[in-house]
Amino acid sequence: MTKHGTARNRGLAAELKALRAKAELTTRQVAKRVGMSIATVNRIENAQREITPEDVAALLAVYGVTGPERARTLVLARNANISGWRETDGEGLPLHLRALTCFESEATRITDVAMLRVPGLLQTAAYIRSALIAVGFPEDKRKEMATTRLRRQEVLRRRFPPNYRAVIDEAALRRPAGSRGLMAEQCRHLAQLTELPNVEIRVIPFEHGSHAGLDGSFMQLESEKHNPIIHVELPQSSMFLDAEHEIRPYRETSDNLWRVALSSAESVKFLRRIGSEYGRE
Repeated sequence: MTKHGTARNRGLAAELKALRAKAELTTRQVAKRVGMSIATVNRIENAQREITPEDVAALLAVYGVTGPERARTLVLARNANISGWRETDGEGLPLHLRALTCFESEATRITDVAMLRVPGLLQTAAYIRSALIAVGFPEDKRKEMATTRLRRQEVLRRRFPPNYRAVIDEAALRRPAGSRGLMAEQCRHLAQLTELPNVEIRVIPFEHGSHAGLDGSFMQLESEKHNPIIHVELPQSSMFLDAEHEIRPYRETSDNLWRVALSSAESVKFLRRIGSEYGRE
């Protein structure tokens, strides 16, 4: 199967699909209004076709999208075939978050490398709220962001879930993101998640010393239909990498860390031990 689609093109497709849903229109209704076939609309929304700025402008008009949102979407359309994508947060939920959710839903394999914070797909509701407060996330957007993150986690429990693995540095577990009770609950949650057949978590303890992951956290998403994507979360923005020469170092780092970390069984014991320590008065 031929793989295709830059991160920008796939993100644009996800955005257009979400905007259609928000406008409460079917693909049949959209196709009729813009003069496209239903198949063409479906291919656009599945990133199986090059999306031109003209196509996007026509679709945005049907969806009633105007102002800054329209301008930003058109910029994305004009640059859709450029490798790599850095998106800066705007009003409402970040555009990259919609794209990330789409990439996760399409993934057959997800690898999370987490150095300072528990990966988003593994966080408890209490941990999410505490983390959002800690980074100064706007209060009026916190509930929506927390709900969105919890909804993203459903990908791990769907009927045909991706093969998910996470490498977590001990620093992410030792630095409290809230009360001791919150952290105890989070560590127990991580241990419980490993009971899912598609989830594997490995911990790198401090005693294993320095390692390649100390340069930063990232997520690697692989799918059957598209080329791999690396997601790097940055302050007030997010970055997606899709060029092979950019992806290769991240893949090598995650493979290296998998060997450096404790085994799966030892990691579960480690998580339970830290959880018990947090649970003590």
